Amino acid sequence: MTYQDLTLERDGQIAIMTLRRPEKLNALGAVLHDEIEAVCAEVGSDDDVRALIITGEGRGFSAGADLTSGRTVDPDAVPSQDDRLDEYGWVGRQAMAVYGLEKPTIAAVNGVAVGAGMSLALACDLRVGTPQSRFKTVFIERNLSPDSGMSYFLPRIVGYSKAVDLIFTSRAILGEEAHELGLLNRLVEHDQLLEESLKLANEIAVWPPLAMRSAKRTVQRNLQADDLAEALRNETSGLRFSGLAPNDAKESRASFMEKRPPKFTGT
Repeated sequence: MTYQDLTLERDGQIAIMTLRRPEKLNALGAVLHDEIEAVCAEVGSDDDVRALIITGEGRGFSAGADLTSGRTVDPDAVPSQDDRLDEYGWVGRQAMAVYGLEKPTIAAVNGVAVGAGMSLALACDLRVGTPQSRFKTVFIERNLSPDSGMSYFLPRIVGYSKAVDLIFTSRAILGEEAHELGLLNRLVEHDQLLEESLKLANEIAVWPPLAMRSAKRTVQRNLQADDLAEALRNETSGLRFSGLAPNDAKESRASFMEKRPPKFTGT
């Protein structure tokens, strides 16, 4: 599929989505948003892809919602029938598409990640950044409370008090502080960002794909588990799902006994 405001490339088993509106710091206009959803659907249905990297072209990862694109959140607007049928809105659909992708996702945060652009990075499973990465929640400055999943993701990543510090003050934090807070899983040199992100993605991609999907789904479900009993039920369900790949189970045992790197196929 051909895209207008992003590119989707493959590096072996890794898909790389690059947001390509550098003149607007990759702000999320209507076309780009729809294409992000489309990429998530395409990657999710491609069994040859084991992980997805999301990054931006130029100086920005994403400057958030493009206020000139005609698709923004207006709290005073009277919702249309279509809006009422769409309980999440476009920013919510973006969060659901990325977070719901049943394959590992890595945000390679090459520059500014602001508002819904920051939420896009937070929706990913892992984040790799550089000293030039720059995060800003920004919503309070626009007379808005957080959207695009930020109020869900941020406290779960850094904890409640640190999350509301960033939301209430709208202060900018650079890569080193973001790493200290836990927003970034890896802090690397700027010119090595994609290389290191691919290295991380490939470390993940060598493992059994169904077990990886099951692990992601189980951890996400257990963020909402009411008690240990529910968490254990979710784990049991996950084990059953990963058991749908009997050849990978055999390969796991064989590669261990033969002292060689495994080759998992998802079957």
